[in-house]
Amino acid sequence: MKGQRSGALDALRGYAILTMVLSGAVASTLPAWMYHAQTPPPDHAFNPTVYGITWVDLVFPFFLFAMGAAMPFSLGRRVEKGESRLKLSFDSLLRGIQLAFFAVFIQHMYSFSLANPENYSAWATTLAAFVLLFPMFMRMPWQWKPWIHHAVKLLAFLVAIVMLLYVPYANGRHFDLHYSNIIILVLANMAVFGSVIYLYTMHRLLTRIAVLPCVMAILLSSSDAFAGSWQKALFDFTPFDWLYQFRFLKYLFIVLPGTYAGEMLYKWLSSTNNYQSGKKDKRNALVLLVLTFSLVGINLYGLFTRKLELNFIASVVLLLLGFMVIRKPESAFSLLWKRLFFLGGSLVLWGLFFEAFEGGIRKDSSTFSYYFLTSGLACMALIFFSVLCDFFGRKKITAFLTLSGQNPMIAYVSADMVVYPLAKMAGVLSVFFVWCADGWWGLFQGIVITALVTLITIFFSKKQLYWRT
Repeated sequence: MKGQRSGALDALRGYAILTMVLSGAVASTLPAWMYHAQTPPPDHAFNPTVYGITWVDLVFPFFLFAMGAAMPFSLGRRVEKGESRLKLSFDSLLRGIQLAFFAVFIQHMYSFSLANPENYSAWATTLAAFVLLFPMFMRMPWQWKPWIHHAVKLLAFLVAIVMLLYVPYANGRHFDLHYSNIIILVLANMAVFGSVIYLYTMHRLLTRIAVLPCVMAILLSSSDAFAGSWQKALFDFTPFDWLYQFRFLKYLFIVLPGTYAGEMLYKWLSSTNNYQSGKKDKRNALVLLVLTFSLVGINLYGLFTRKLELNFIASVVLLLLGFMVIRKPESAFSLLWKRLFFLGGSLVLWGLFFEAFEGGIRKDSSTFSYYFLTSGLACMALIFFSVLCDFFGRKKITAFLTLSGQNPMIAYVSADMVVYPLAKMAGVLSVFFVWCADGWWGLFQGIVITALVTLITIFFSKKQLYWRT
């Protein structure tokens, strides 16, 4: 079984990226729980005094958790093959730089950045930029000589730089390194710092955990009240503020727990008896499907409606039921679920105990309760997909998630760089938006756009045309 992919991890990543697309594609006429909790309708203006989370607020942390869980598969496997940690650290730095370039490039190449109002020239430029991303980031399926691969990649990056510098932008804007996609920029920082921390704490979990209180201390010392301290100076220091800011490191509270979950998954997948199951595993699997799904749903409802005591009690009851069900593992499957459930349950409880701190759980500006709780719920989602994909083998049902999860970069940009430009050039998008302007038709709008993005991503995944950094 060695070298096999984790269907559960691909599905979790695919769920995160597709719900990210969906959350950005729905119309603005739906109930408040269909958007970020801090940007409620009707005007969707940011309001930091609103506490709670919605399903939209889980999208990014789920992807971050999956990113951390993938590190034992990518980096850990290479360490086992004898590659030095220093070389892998340098590779992680290069990966982060490429992701940062990706963040800057796509933000500048979106059609709304190129023209206002948008026009055929802007749409064509956006489509050309999408095509250019293939030689820049594609893992070549052909047996090219390494120097040819590097030459094609370098040429594509040079063309991209020329485009960034010389294409006209909307509203008199010029190329600006600070104008980038913040989500991808955070991922770039996590690709560097998360990877390096994991590389030098492999098989030393306590050392890895010890990093987090240090990060917490700097974050808590970031206000002007601590001016003059070295902690505040460290928080403020940045050689390039468009590329790195210490505040990005707060997401290590999600990525590093993800690496621990990934280690468990990798160890299970690498064992010779990883698909061994016991007599009670089917029953336990069904119970875990219900429990993990319920934990996510109850916390979303309880925290959004601010029924905090009821939410805490219900979460504790569900966690106790889960611990009772899997307390005596009798197979490789149930042992994996027990370890993941203990990790996820601990994180959920930490998140709930921290809920009152900083006023209440909130995505923006994010709270420690948010980091812990969303990490725990992401771990529960990983168990859910482990049961569904790996134990019951429902690969056909989840194929749209796993194939999208294998190609997340394409999925992330396909709506803005393919679906919207083509639909606008054909003149159908404005009509579609008017048709879906009222009520729950706005959700249908998001589903259609997300479905088109899924089909595009699946097409390239089946052709083995993957974007990688």
